[in-house]
Formats: sequence, structure tokens, C-alpha cells
Amino acid sequence: MKRVALLAALAAALGCGRAAGDGDAIQLWALGHEGTAATKLVAEFERTHPGTRVRVQQIPWSAAHEKILTAYAGSALPDVFQVGNTWIPELVALGAIERLDDRLAASPGVARDDYFPGVWETNVVEGGTYGVPWYVDTRLLFYRTDLLMAVGAREFPRTWTAWTAVMERIRQPGRWPIFLPATEWQTPVVLALQLGGALLRDGDTRGNFRSEPVRRAFTFYVDLFRRGLAPRGADAVVANVWQEFGRGYFAFWPSGPWNLAEMDARLPPDAKDRWSTAPFPAPDGGTWPGASLAGGASLVVARGSPRADAAWRLVEWLSDPAQQARFWELAGDLPARRTPWHRAVLRASPKAEAFWVQLQAVRPTPRIPEWERIAAAVGRWSERMIREDVAVDPGLEALDREVDEVLEKRRWLERRTD
Repeated sequence: MKRVALLAALAAALGCGRAAGDGDAIQLWALGHEGTAATKLVAEFERTHPGTRVRVQQIPWSAAHEKILTAYAGSALPDVFQVGNTWIPELVALGAIERLDDRLAASPGVARDDYFPGVWETNVVEGGTYGVPWYVDTRLLFYRTDLLMAVGAREFPRTWTAWTAVMERIRQPGRWPIFLPATEWQTPVVLALQLGGALLRDGDTRGNFRSEPVRRAFTFYVDLFRRGLAPRGADAVVANVWQEFGRGYFAFWPSGPWNLAEMDARLPPDAKDRWSTAPFPAPDGGTWPGASLAGGASLVVARGSPRADAAWRLVEWLSDPAQQARFWELAGDLPARRTPWHRAVLRASPKAEAFWVQLQAVRPTPRIPEWERIAAAVGRWSERMIREDVAVDPGLEALDREVDEVLEKRRWLERRTD
């Protein structure tokens, strides 16, 4: 109850808003290229739901977060909108989106058990469900099969020790075993999740980066650069990541499903059969595959929407396995439900099978509104550790201090709700 009161206090501190729209049409905001696919999908929805109209607005990802918050402040949110799943806690704190548990309990079509559990959890805040996953993504390893075979690695390594041993054998002048952009926060966080590390403590009010599992993960990560397995200036030495991967400049690359299509489009013809995908190795003694991030986008319904019932029917329809399969065909986004994978994805894209395996072992990042700021801090301090501006232990200590400052208001609000 204390955490529920905290969210209410956050909403009060941030302001309030309600949905608005014009006419009787359901207003749907879709982000990026998903907007083009959504336009084609809703045409079929309108055909099968006579008298119901849907107006789709396509929003660039780069402007979406600010536009949603501006619309909330101006009481102009659409009825349904797509959000990155890490945005959901912020929208919950604002009171901007509807809690969907009652609708889900009554829905014959949205089967919670058909979703990847770790991805579904990104939509759950303080025990309430506020979104329905529309598509999923996660990170795993793209790798050069020929470079592994050349050093005798006939099977993909499943442990950290085996993985680093393969990278040591691959290393040679003019070639790096792994490409890791120094400013990205995702890989060290993935490694920490694999060790069971909690990134925050004390009810998500303080940083926990000095805890032993997280410290061990960051030490392993930074050591990849110290040992010369990853280039410290990766962003500077790799101008075109697909071109360099295609010519074998590096063997491993943590990335996501958006690069399945990019590889087919961008790699030179002689390299198109020399790569594959694999789930992350696990820490020694752990369960394979190692954990990764639960990513993707969800559909939410604006709180106070005058068309909430019709909006929910649209969410149900877009969540149907047949529409999920169609969405994959149109946009290349991996379905959030398991059923369409066997029907469409795995048959059409064999390299997507590794994502199927990895998605069974994904975990959400902390579900708090401040996570985006914390993630940016992780990226900054990781880069400083990689460049040896600061050692791991003092770097994590400084990171914890910065995270504590970010979460200062959360602690103050908790004290007020005690």
C-alpha cells in the first residue's frame, strides 16, 4: 500500500491530464515504421467492425516521448498509443493510462499465458497491468560462424569462460573478437541480470551497483576492453558496423532483432552465409541461456478516454495471433505472443530462432519513472571505466551516488507516505 500511495503522490506532483480527441474515430498513435504497418492493419479492423473508424497518426520515435507528455499536459492524448515498455512506469505515475486488469480478466482473446513472461512483466507496475505487449525485442549475439570455425569452435560457447576463451583465440592484428560501443548501458546491465544482480535497493530508492553480483558483471565487462578483446574507441574505429562485420573486423556483436533485416540488406554477398545469431552465454555454473533485457513496445489506453471501450476492442484485435503474424510480415517486429512464432516467424526466418530461445530468459529493468535517467548514467560511467578514467570500484561508487541523487524525490515521497 505504501508504494501505491507513492505513485499517487508522484502523479499529484507531476500534474494530471485526460484524453481528448475529435469526432467518433478511435485515435491511435503508432511510432516509427510501425505507423505504416498499423495503417494497413486498421483498414482490416474497420472492415470487420462496421461503423468503427480508426485514425492513425505516425510519430517518429525521436519525438514520441516528448509528444506524449505534451499531449498529456494539454489533455490531448489519443485513445490508444504505442509506448516503449520502459515508459510505462512514468505514465502510471502521471495517471495517464488506464489499468487494464479488469478488461484482461474479461477478455476472451488476450491470453496472458501466451506472452513471454519477462516481457509481460514490463507492463506490470505495483501489481497492476497497464499495457499489452505489441511486439518484443531483446539483445543477443550476432556472430561470424566462419571466424568461430576457424579457431575450432564448432559449437557456440554457452558459458562466460568458454566465450572468453573463443574470443582469445579469435584475436589477431586487424581483428577484434567483439564490438561493444562504449557508451551503451545495455551489455553491462545484461551481465548483471545474468548474475541475479539487483540494480536498485531499498524499494527502488537507492542505487545498488556496488553489490557483489553487479560489481562482478561490470568487472567482467570492463575486462573485455582491458584484455584487448574489444576496442576502447569502438565508435571511432567502426564507421559502418554492417560493413565491418561483413569483412570480419569483429566476430561478436550484441544487438537486437532489427538487425536481422539489416544484415540481409547491407552485408556483401560473400558474407551473407557466414553469420548467425545465438543467445547470450551464461555465467559459469548458471543456466543457459544467460538472461537478457525484456524490450519492445506496448499498447496502452489513455485514462479517461471517451472511447475507452472501442479503444480496448482495437487493442484486443491487434493482439490476436493472426494480426501479430501479419504485423511481423509488414513491419518485421517480433510477435509478443508465442503462437505466431511457429505459424510465421520461425518458418520465414531461421536466424530468428535464437531470439525465440533468448526471449524465454528475459528480465525487465526496474519499473520506475526514473529508469531512463539511470540508464544514461550507467552508460556514462561505463565509458569512463572502459577508458580507464576511473577504476571499477570507485566508478560504481560514483554511479551509486548519482543514482541516489536521481531517486532523492522518490525517497522524500516515501517518507511523506509512511
